[in-house]
Amino acid sequence: MTPARLDAWRIVPRLLILSYMIVFYQTCQWFMDLAEPNNAQAGFVSVIVGAGAAWFGLYVNSKGSGNDGAGANGTSGGKDSRPKNKNS
Repeated sequence: MTPARLDAWRIVPRLLILSYMIVFYQTCQWFMDLAEPNNAQAGFVSVIVGAGAAWFGLYVNSKGSGNDGAGANGTSGGKDSRPKNKNS
């Protein structure tokens, strides 16, 4: 197994997302079990959810070392390779 192939599987980012999913689930369960949650507890849950949005954004927009170097949305992040229209 080569390092490039292992990197193409993106094991570490997938493990980080999996661990976040576990923390998110446990946090939601904890919060819903509270009899009378206060603002500090609600703020804590808000931080956990916001961190998840950031993690997911980093995961989706990160490039794998395999393939053609395209990002998640199909762009290469470089110059636009489409031919330019001289009339416009």
